[in-house]
Amino acid sequence: MKAIILVGGFGTRLRPLTLSVPKPLVDFANKPMILHQIEALKRAGVDHVILAIAYQPSVMMNFLKEYEAKLGIKITCSEEPEPMGTAGPLAIARKLLDDGSGEPFFMLNADVICEYPLRDALEYHKRHGGEATILVTKVTEPSKYGVVVFDESSGLVDRFVEKPKQFVGNKINAGIYVLSPSILQRIELRPTSIEKEVFPSVAQERLLFAKVLEGYWMDVGQPKDYLTGLNLYLSGLREKGSPLLAQGSHVQGNAVIDATATVGEGCVIGPDACIGKDCVIEDGVCLRNCMVFPGTRVGKHSCVTGSIIGWRSHVGQWARLENMCVFGEDVQCKDELYLNGAVVLPHKEVKGNVPSPEIII
Repeated sequence: MKAIILVGGFGTRLRPLTLSVPKPLVDFANKPMILHQIEALKRAGVDHVILAIAYQPSVMMNFLKEYEAKLGIKITCSEEPEPMGTAGPLAIARKLLDDGSGEPFFMLNADVICEYPLRDALEYHKRHGGEATILVTKVTEPSKYGVVVFDESSGLVDRFVEKPKQFVGNKINAGIYVLSPSILQRIELRPTSIEKEVFPSVAQERLLFAKVLEGYWMDVGQPKDYLTGLNLYLSGLREKGSPLLAQGSHVQGNAVIDATATVGEGCVIGPDACIGKDCVIEDGVCLRNCMVFPGTRVGKHSCVTGSIIGWRSHVGQWARLENMCVFGEDVQCKDELYLNGAVVLPHKEVKGNVPSPEIII
């Protein structure tokens, strides 16, 4: 079985992290974002993943080659000569996706983090016999999104309403689909939106169905949502009783600490913290609601809250970082500094306090 992941372009919303690697290779809970999806697809029976990518395809493929052997899955790059929207990549990869067997395939947006109930979605798709299945997720403020209006009992999609002024439903597109190969005949080789140009015609023919996604869901394509997604992911690990969650007197709430990381005495890790490979957390450090990328050192008695610290960075002693600080790769923060919402580009040194949100270039 096949799957296509829309990797997309430059990842501007997640800068400065994406100035070092393409967005799908940015760490999320101690593994690249895209690896969460590839592993889920493997569990669902997929043996060939196609990456639709417009930015740094060679970097992506060089990194993922090692996982082909580890996971026993074929990974192919389908390069876009220009940004092709959400449907155009299907036209480019048509020959890869349709082998004549009629077997459906998965399509995922690379930014999405959830429980990935892909086997259930596939079985549902086969039962209803339509051309496409959209996974939808419930939101509290549907007016911010495009709402999928569908029959809750049959799953049949009626229409899509973009940012509705009046309540028409509270389920939105979760960016995960099961598609029959016949849908490829509807897609021209040009920049196209599957949501706006393809799905409405499929719905008109009563061949489009929606399935409610159980559990958490988050588009982690920007820093604030990245940390929200991390919190949801860690809560999901707690619900499953996962051994990945850290234990110990220094751990409060949900936290993941890589086995190669070093944590000093008197630290408070969590809730909702993740420490990457080869990190050094010195004595008396407090880490809450944050992601510390591999190779980073956090100095004694520093406190990092609601922030993301990029690869191989150094937070000095007695420093305080809060309110969505985001460090790119190899950022050096001096001792005894207060940083409030500082976004720091890679290979920079922070020498003074940042009392209000600022980009340091």
